[in-house]
Amino acid sequence: MPELPEVEVTRLSFARRILGGRVTAVRLGKPLRWPMGCAGESLLGQTVGAVIRRGKYLWLPLEGGGLLMHLGMSGSLRFADHVAPPGAHDHFDLVTTRGTLRLTDPRRFGAVVWSPAIDAGTAARLLSGLGLEPFDPAFSGASLHAGLRRRRGAVKLALLAGDIVVGAGNIYASEALFAAGIDPRARSNTLSRPRCERLAIAVRDTLARALELGGSTLRDFRDAHGVAGDFQNEARVYGREGEPCRVCGARVRRIVQAQRASYFCPRCQRR
Repeated sequence: MPELPEVEVTRLSFARRILGGRVTAVRLGKPLRWPMGCAGESLLGQTVGAVIRRGKYLWLPLEGGGLLMHLGMSGSLRFADHVAPPGAHDHFDLVTTRGTLRLTDPRRFGAVVWSPAIDAGTAARLLSGLGLEPFDPAFSGASLHAGLRRRRGAVKLALLAGDIVVGAGNIYASEALFAAGIDPRARSNTLSRPRCERLAIAVRDTLARALELGGSTLRDFRDAHGVAGDFQNEARVYGREGEPCRVCGARVRRIVQAQRASYFCPRCQRR
């Protein structure tokens, strides 16, 4: 699933190019996760504003509203001056005077939803439960500690929930916990303030490095130019079950938490 770094890399790859484009056509393919909520014809002639990201959502402002987009489990966006005729998995085209933005989503868990504003209507409802952005100055060891104190479950699952901090998806949560020296099974409400400080820094640093490397490509992620990410090649524990830890040499372990694979070093990471 595309996580925060992949969504932000995607945004950066087309936001400047589509800015100021006027919508000339809208094509809808097979139904996505939710109905768009407006007729495509109602968007014709509207101008695209500055695209922003909130969590794993992208907001494309238009005159009188905007489109909230989510890539789901397997979706990707491509922006080009000219695109090929749509294939079986191409479910949305926003054609503008600057180029065409196309959503391709084999599993159709993605979404394109119209809303009157990012803080109103469907957009407000979908975004209301999101936690702090990892690069927001308000996200700190103190805010993380306060959020984790209310949880009795494993810290890895608390990070994945996204209501304390957004963006720490499965790969990045595993890597951040390794960097902070915290076992993914550690109970959230037992973590001390200093350990939360280390974890907050690790989350931010891990996501920043992922952005530098263009995100992670485990299967088919590409940005809007078709470029793959490289972060997976630097992973210190994720996907390395049975391999030696690059710090201490112990064998990296893999466990399953809430149907998600967690990777950790049993020597470097403590409960």
